[in-house]
Amino acid sequence: MTPLIEIDEASGFCFGVVTAIKKAEEELERSGKIYCLGDIVHNSDEVQRLCDKGLITITHDDLRDLHDVKVLLRAHGEPPSTYQIASGNNIEIIDATCPVVLQLQKRIKNKAADPDSTAQIVIYGKHGHAEVNGLVGQTDGKAIVVQNIEELDKIDFNRDIEFYSQTTKSLEGFNEMIREINRRKAPGTKFHSYDTICRQVSNRVAHLREFAGRHDLVLFVSGKKSSNGKVLFEECKSVNPVTHLVSNADEIDPEWLKNVKSIGVCGATSTPRWLMEQVSQHVKDLISTQNG
Repeated sequence: MTPLIEIDEASGFCFGVVTAIKKAEEELERSGKIYCLGDIVHNSDEVQRLCDKGLITITHDDLRDLHDVKVLLRAHGEPPSTYQIASGNNIEIIDATCPVVLQLQKRIKNKAADPDSTAQIVIYGKHGHAEVNGLVGQTDGKAIVVQNIEELDKIDFNRDIEFYSQTTKSLEGFNEMIREINRRKAPGTKFHSYDTICRQVSNRVAHLREFAGRHDLVLFVSGKKSSNGKVLFEECKSVNPVTHLVSNADEIDPEWLKNVKSIGVCGATSTPRWLMEQVSQHVKDLISTQNG
């Protein structure tokens, strides 16, 4: 019997990534070339598609050597120093920073600049992540980044705390951190937490858990660099142990497809729709070959 193959309708690019790619494609249509500071999205297949159209991915070191060009800033956002370098080098910025990230940057910047506040600014996020680097930059590098419960030791619990989150972290993890900080903080100290997690990302968790639970096999399509992808993949796997993380169709093991009645294909906020469709088609081809 040929299994049912379903692509999750809610998976795929979030609106921040959609906007960034749209801006890149518009400029590529106009001039055939644009520089992008870092991977425009954490998906190597989508990056390659855009590179084939003329997109050139650069590093922050490369930015310092460029002059009189256009550079796109991806959805993750950038620290103030990036804008300063661009201005000094006569670089035209095409800013595709996600509105949710932009709002968070402004909140942190305003708090860091508040002369009446002596509180520590703490960010729940992944070390080295582009968004986190941009957020820390709003504080002149003074913010404390904590990735998990163990790293809360970096905080001085005898001082006031202002607690924010990278927009793509899990709501469950964020709330766990809040409970632990409340438990440890010294009496009389002030602790304010701000739920800055993007609901377009966090709301996918419950949906994906339901989606994964109704299939015999789940293929979660995501780039290896995607933090969001790792989180959502683990959510799927917690419900359905027969969940496999694949970057593209080439990573599918035909053995996975044997004796299953239904297959679910889903992905991260950085996974393009066309890639999930490609995976689905490859699965159909493999099953057709197996069935003779």
